[in-house]
Amino acid sequence: MTQAGTARTGDPERGTLDKAADENFPVAPFFLPRAWRDDLMAVYGFARLVDDIGDGDLAPGGADARLLGVPAADADDRLILLDALEADLHRVFDSTPGHPLLRRLRPTVHRAGLTPEPFLGLIAANRQDQIVKRYETYDDLLAYCELSANPVGRLVLSVTGVSTPERIRLSDAVCTALQIVEHLQDVAEDLGRDRVYLPAEDMKRFHVAEADLAAPTAGASVRALVAYEAERALNLLNEGTPLVGSVHGRLKLLLAGFVAGGKAAIGAIAAAEYDVLPGPPKPGKLQLLREVGVTLRGEG
Repeated sequence: MTQAGTARTGDPERGTLDKAADENFPVAPFFLPRAWRDDLMAVYGFARLVDDIGDGDLAPGGADARLLGVPAADADDRLILLDALEADLHRVFDSTPGHPLLRRLRPTVHRAGLTPEPFLGLIAANRQDQIVKRYETYDDLLAYCELSANPVGRLVLSVTGVSTPERIRLSDAVCTALQIVEHLQDVAEDLGRDRVYLPAEDMKRFHVAEADLAAPTAGASVRALVAYEAERALNLLNEGTPLVGSVHGRLKLLLAGFVAGGKAAIGAIAAAEYDVLPGPPKPGKLQLLREVGVTLRGEG
């Protein structure tokens, strides 16, 4: 579901948190207050863990399964692991969880007054990934992003104490866009997992078959389809950009980094002439910084 999809190694907690450096956007940059950084990394740790379970990217050896109380015989069953994770999540709110990443989350939940709903949404998205492998329409994909991406933005707003209905609406647009961009970067990797996040109706419109997505490089039809979906993502990012102007100080810079990360990734996809099949096009740091500046100047 996300782009940081390599297998986790070593300590379960550290191996998960280290993946923050591979994301398209800054997770908890140095300029934020320490308390915010700790809270954002705790939220990220949970989101990354649930994705790693859903994608089958847990470190070998079964350490995460043991921490979640899953018998060794079921350690490779993703649905059983997700059920165990949900049970451990509820312990975050009423007792003591078993997994260190959820123990790390507990102070954040209580400090920020978080509710289980956004975390449950992320688990539901990964359950859906085990069952739903294709999306017929763009609206179907948006409904998936409502579970898989939008809860993260809502958690960021809650952790930083700025959540309002309008900011949630704008954040949802940004988060959905970021999810779509990651899907575009990871077309080949997702196909290897028997998942296609490009809407089937759009594939038909551009005369793209699944076999075309398995090619070493993209043909003209695939490039046209990717360009079309990238434009949709860019429109969503532009729609959500006023979120940046609605806050102040260091939080403004953080949110600008989220928007800019998406736009820079779209720029990298465009620079690759929309050929995402050899591997995920990624922007350089200079390109990201330029986009941050542009976003701050045109914050809506």
